[in-house]
Amino acid sequence: MASLMDSLFDVLEKETAEYECLIALSSEKRRIIIDADIAGLEEITQREQDVINRILHLENKREEITDDMATVLSKDPKELTITNMVAFLHKQPKEQERLRELRDTLRTTLRQMEENNRQNDALLQQAMEMVEFDLMLFKSLRQAPATANYNNKAYNTGDILPSRGFDAKQ
Repeated sequence: MASLMDSLFDVLEKETAEYECLIALSSEKRRIIIDADIAGLEEITQREQDVINRILHLENKREEITDDMATVLSKDPKELTITNMVAFLHKQPKEQERLRELRDTLRTTLRQMEENNRQNDALLQQAMEMVEFDLMLFKSLRQAPATANYNNKAYNTGDILPSRGFDAKQ
């Protein structure tokens, strides 16, 4: 059982480190969103996906460990939450305290991750609304009244933008 506990501690520490890496990436992502850096957003999203894949691997490993622990303790694996395991370890105060600290650190990290995600989501929503506004503005310019545009001889040309659109190089 002691080796299972050590394995669990190791996995929880690694999971916490990966979530902290995600927090750092989400902070970097916030700056990229604000700068409207699409290439940077694609790159950071790939980096986040790599971290998420490592977290999923660690989560599967943690589940295997808790299944093994449940077998040893003759408990239902669904009963072996970290909080319940802290209670089960009342006769082993050193392991109990370490598991409690890991649980609290992981909870704090996950709350920070949730807050960063909420902020980034709001920024992305605002960016999408701004893009939609810009598109509607350009569309309305093309449909402006005929009296809105004159050529250099004071004749109404009828179009605000040429029929081919606008030159993106300008």
